[in-house]
Amino acid sequence: MLTIGTRGSHLARTQAGHVRDALIANGHDAELRTVTTPGDISQAPVERIGVGVFTSALRDALFAGEVEVAVHSFKDLPTADEPRAHIVVPPREDNREALIARDGMGLADLPAGARVGTSAPRRVAQLKALRPDLDIRPLRGNIDSRLGRVESGELDAIVLAYAGLSRGGYGDRATQLFDVTELMPAPAQGALAVECRVDDAPTRAALDELFDATTALRVSAERQVLASLEAGCTAPVAAHAELNGGRLALTAGVFALDGSRQLVESAEADIAGDACLEQARSLGREIAGRLLEEGAARLMG
Repeated sequence: MLTIGTRGSHLARTQAGHVRDALIANGHDAELRTVTTPGDISQAPVERIGVGVFTSALRDALFAGEVEVAVHSFKDLPTADEPRAHIVVPPREDNREALIARDGMGLADLPAGARVGTSAPRRVAQLKALRPDLDIRPLRGNIDSRLGRVESGELDAIVLAYAGLSRGGYGDRATQLFDVTELMPAPAQGALAVECRVDDAPTRAALDELFDATTALRVSAERQVLASLEAGCTAPVAAHAELNGGRLALTAGVFALDGSRQLVESAEADIAGDACLEQARSLGREIAGRLLEEGAARLMG
């Protein structure tokens, strides 16, 4: 029996449940085990406590042998390699951003000064660039509590990752899905990272059956942008990669928090052969280098 560690939130258990079901479909017995993290009981905004509190507790349980598998939102994992972990990336969900607004409104329909909830600096910066008049409010809690703030009238709208809405069964609540050229998502948004201990050969073999090469190439390029910029996952940095045939196209941006300035760069490269993951990372380094030359470090600072 493979024991899968997960946070206790509805979204986290749903994500881990997809992994469990895929493993079972492949003939491996699997079950979920909830791991409580400090972030689950804190009321502080995630930008203050850091998303690392969510991932480190799961990894602690994994390396202590309490669970055999840990499931993370890949965008929350540090970009530094963890040599004790073997990571597999399953097929990615839709990585676009979603608006959930009262009365079925889209962003353009919201009245002047509308109260929009999000705490992600990347979203705040891009929303202010699109609609400087918006009153951006902090947003924390599980999906139900966040949606409830729109239903109660406390907020006119919120912005969430559509992947989370879709996995949790709330996809129909989105009143607008933003094109990635309009509101660029976080690096690796919509992707899961499923990991086991590197020395656990049987579990490695089971997880490798879930691997999706296209997703791995896309998220490798996107996360390399973060790594090369030496930026954390809460920095105002966005990236989106697409693989068409053997050609990988990557766009990434760094944004001023007040929406006054944005740096966006794009590039493409042929990806093939055994070195394809390194080729994807090289594309990410190229884009990050261009952004740094344009002043990305000052903008993030």
